Amino acid sequence: MQIDIITLLPELLDSPFRHSILKRAIDKKVVTVNLHNLRDYAAGKHQQVDDYPYGGGAGMVMMIEPVANCIESLREKTTYDEVIYLSPDGQLLDQPMANQLSLKQNLIVLCGHYKGIDERIREAFVSLEISIGNYVLTGGELAAAVLVDSVVRLIPGVISDETSALFDSFQDNLLAPAVYTRPAEFRGQKVPDVLLSGHQEQIDQWRYDSALERTRQRRPDLLEDPE
Repeated sequence: MQIDIITLLPELLDSPFRHSILKRAIDKKVVTVNLHNLRDYAAGKHQQVDDYPYGGGAGMVMMIEPVANCIESLREKTTYDEVIYLSPDGQLLDQPMANQLSLKQNLIVLCGHYKGIDERIREAFVSLEISIGNYVLTGGELAAAVLVDSVVRLIPGVISDETSALFDSFQDNLLAPAVYTRPAEFRGQKVPDVLLSGHQEQIDQWRYDSALERTRQRRPDLLEDPE
């Protein structure tokens, strides 16, 4: 998979891609992540990328020319499955969406700033708008890191135990069950006996029941019928 991220602050994305699972995925060439500084596609001495909104009002708007120049330049070399704009009014990122995106080959991710981008960019270039939550960030870089992490970890070969991702929270519209490790008893608190029993069928049933109960208590909105 190739992911091209268009950003005004590429330095904000250095760290997320230099550590842990994402770094291993890049080192193994399972995924390629390219950062593109939007100012490199802006005209003039000052490489201006924002301007005042027509009609007045507070804040600035990302200009159409630099974004269009960048996307068109990338498209000359690569065919993309999606051009994604990270926006508060986009479709809410969830596990099914991450699953679907993990099957794609090439993605452009556009990080917003200021009061957003010129609407004509959305109309002419953007194929998918994504929000990572019902709140506003200073820019789209942190959202881009979240999106890429949620997608890349699902690609075969990224996680050592590929079955692990299949049992993450939300994969079955349930939260993950409670988990335990050694010691079996700590200050009077004991691990459920079934997890020590060695009976895999009973363990699987306990985990499903635990996941269902946890979802009912903490995220009943995930269940069609919380009762």
